[in-house]
Amino acid sequence: MKKTMKQPTKAIICAAGLGTRFLPQTKAMPKEMLPIIDKPVIQLIVEQAVKAGVTDIIMVTGSTKRSIEDHFDRSDELEAELRLKGKDDKADQIKAISELANFIYIRQKGTPKGNARPILNAQHLIDDDEPFFVFFADDFFRSSTPWPMQLKEAYNKTGKSVISLIEIEREDADKYGMAEISGQISERVFKLDSLVEKPGAEKTPSLYASVGSYLLTPDIIPLIAKEKIGKGGEIVLADSINELAKKDTVYGCFIEGIWHDTGDQLKYLQAVVDVALESPKYGADFKEYLKKRLK
Repeated sequence: MKKTMKQPTKAIICAAGLGTRFLPQTKAMPKEMLPIIDKPVIQLIVEQAVKAGVTDIIMVTGSTKRSIEDHFDRSDELEAELRLKGKDDKADQIKAISELANFIYIRQKGTPKGNARPILNAQHLIDDDEPFFVFFADDFFRSSTPWPMQLKEAYNKTGKSVISLIEIEREDADKYGMAEISGQISERVFKLDSLVEKPGAEKTPSLYASVGSYLLTPDIIPLIAKEKIGKGGEIVLADSINELAKKDTVYGCFIEGIWHDTGDQLKYLQAVVDVALESPKYGADFKEYLKKRLK
């Protein structure tokens, strides 16, 4: 009988960045709490992870991120006031946020820093045989099938670590880690040989770029724990993924959907506009407003 692979139920969300591009707004409010209409970016990520079977959300944060904890906590006083005013639907909505998952908060610590550091901070919560998601807290996909579910489907086909890929224009290959691939096991899943950091249009090995969503097997943790210094004097997750790809097998999954990066002002505005246009509540009116405004 074929052994059933252990399913991922935990997600590490890397949310310790200072968000300096959005100063002064992020002086008092974390960038992860920037709203996409009426939901913060980080809630969109949590909701999609939960749809893929995640029950435990591990937030790796910094000293200025208390409002993230407050957002996902119960607010009895607010709920009571809303119900007193007859706004039971809003009270139910606020309550439901705290019930999305079990939330664990860890302060990021240790040097050198880098986007692999949160995994080391959270590794004591990951079992030796347990696959886990990793998300960066400022990017997400709009997709009919939740993008964590797409990663999970690829993992269930392969039993190996899977990273998310998008297709980009060749001239943008100087902005991303680009995937070198050597095989294809389905329409959207590829064997990953390596990630080449910002190679440029002439040297890029493909038009597939790696973006900040991963479903990793625990055998990557000892590689990260070596704390090899990468670009910028930091420990970089892509370096450990490359090392794992040499020792074993790693796959890339082309995500069906629209990727949004809210890490800078222009891309954040694009995300808000795109989500608003697709809103069943606001989309039609907003579209008419934009038509008039653009005239």
